[in-house]
Amino acid sequence: MPQFSIGNIIINLVFLVVGLLLGYFAGSIFYRKIIEAKLGAAKGTIDKMLDDAAKDAESQKKEALLEAKDEIFQMRSKAEDEAKARRNELNQMEQRLVQKEDSLDKKLEGIERKESKLHQKDIELDAQREKIQALEQEQLAELERISGLTSEQAKDKLLQDVNKEVQVDMATMIREMEAEAKDEAETRAREIITEAIQRVAADHAVESTVSVVALPNEEMKGRIIGREGRNIRALENLTGIDLIIDDTPEAVILSGFDPIRREIARIALGKLIVDGRIHPARIEEMVEKAKKEVEQKIRQEGEQAVLETGVRGLHIELVKLLGRLHYRTSYGQNVLKHSIEVSHLAGVMAAEIGADVTLAKRAGLLHDIGKALDHEMEGPHVEIGADIAKKYHESKQVVHGILAHHGDVEVESVEAALVQAADAISAARPGARRDTLESYIKRMEKLESIANDFEGVETAYAIQAGRELRIILKPEKVAENRAEIMVREIVKRIEAELDYPGQIKVVLIRETRVTDYAK
Repeated sequence: MPQFSIGNIIINLVFLVVGLLLGYFAGSIFYRKIIEAKLGAAKGTIDKMLDDAAKDAESQKKEALLEAKDEIFQMRSKAEDEAKARRNELNQMEQRLVQKEDSLDKKLEGIERKESKLHQKDIELDAQREKIQALEQEQLAELERISGLTSEQAKDKLLQDVNKEVQVDMATMIREMEAEAKDEAETRAREIITEAIQRVAADHAVESTVSVVALPNEEMKGRIIGREGRNIRALENLTGIDLIIDDTPEAVILSGFDPIRREIARIALGKLIVDGRIHPARIEEMVEKAKKEVEQKIRQEGEQAVLETGVRGLHIELVKLLGRLHYRTSYGQNVLKHSIEVSHLAGVMAAEIGADVTLAKRAGLLHDIGKALDHEMEGPHVEIGADIAKKYHESKQVVHGILAHHGDVEVESVEAALVQAADAISAARPGARRDTLESYIKRMEKLESIANDFEGVETAYAIQAGRELRIILKPEKVAENRAEIMVREIVKRIEAELDYPGQIKVVLIRETRVTDYAK
């Protein structure tokens, strides 16, 4: 086995390291040369690519310049063509203007010549007019001398003659127009109103300012009065209604102008009678329950009216006020039923003539809404109703229909006129209302006095419950033609001075009788 010394090992290691270093340096030099060769080749490729790119860019630049020059040339040619066409058009317009100017100059010269001729004719006419006036004066003086009348006297006589002729013609025209209008209007109105009444016929309950509560026995009267009258005082104070306990057997009468308070008192008293415990504390409890019942009934009646008429979008307070009308009467006619009937009538008539049905029905339903508060507020129910409608944002047309339904303001719409007519129909139909004897007599006397105020009236009679006025004329004082005009004047005065339901027929009778005896 050979033996190695440490020196040999070190020498070998040194030679090994030196060899490795020499190999590393030799490899590095070789690798660098390879890299440099590759870089040189890449640089040559890049230079070539740059040269090619420069050549392509130069070629594209030349092509773009050529295209731009060509486009500029085309645009310049087009602009020159347009400018040339515009110059030609302007030249043509200038030529036409010159021609028109020449034509106007010629026309102006012709007008000046005509004006000159007209001026000359005016001078001649003035001279002739003066001659005619002089001749007229001479003729007028001659006529005055011959007739023995001055020009003023002749004018008055002529006016009198003309006035007579005009009265005859006017009476004839009035007669013909009235006959024609009546033939057409009455037929159409009769159809519309008849159909409306047939479709809207309604029953009305006749109510008054008192209510009667039946008692089970006479002993109950003493319990209602209470010790020293404390029970009856408590009930009257809480309801605002007077209790009349008289000799009427087994009945108590409730008296008051406010129908809602009267209804509350009636319900409360009925509950007390059924309950049997009648004392101030119990009375107060029953009155509160009765108030709630009536409020509920009022709302139900208002909602039922709205549902029945098909009027939509009413404010809840207006619905409640409508319900209050259930307890309100006018000449014995239930106002809520009357309002529903007016709404239906106005709607039917509006549909027949092509008016706004929705507006007519809405205004008809609300036309008497002011009567719900006329016991609590001052003023006529028409103004109260209009203010309420405005407060709850009803339209101007509805407010106008409320204001105009009694003729307090001039009717400005077809729907307002229909509400006015429907109100009159509902109020005037037989059985709808009660009228007091006193107001009936006053209306009859007023009708006859209006007729008697006219000159030539012999006597006048109001007949058929005031629906017809029959007038007898003095034939020697009223000419036949004058009678036609007089009847219109009487009708207008009745319309202006008298309040009445429905319509009044005015008949003038002029009769000439000649009597002689053979002896």
